[in-house]
Amino acid sequence: MDKFKLEERLIDFAANIILFTNHVDKSYAGNHLVGQIVRSSTSPALNYGEAQSAESKKDFIHKMGICLKELRETFNCLKIIERANLTSNTELINKLKIEVNELISIFVSSIKTAKTNSELKNR
Repeated sequence: MDKFKLEERLIDFAANIILFTNHVDKSYAGNHLVGQIVRSSTSPALNYGEAQSAESKKDFIHKMGICLKELRETFNCLKIIERANLTSNTELINKLKIEVNELISIFVSSIKTAKTNSELKNR
């Protein structure tokens, strides 16, 4: 995937999560998870921009790994919100879970490719 398209997709995903938080119950648990998911879902877009300016292949892989970690955290937050019945918008949460799974797959593949290319270069 083109790096600019991926960056836009990450920004759209973060914005959609922010909009989704309006559908999460205003309770102690809901507020806690809203804060957590806003942080974890916006982080990949910001860190992906950092990865594009990485100082080395190792730095690139590290920053891409941070994006992956934050996407997985976002996925888990969505599952907790869903299982704790903190939202009634099941259609939106399902769309977000599909999107975050696709983004996770993209980052797993990108990191694997970068590691393979780095290993081949070091031979």
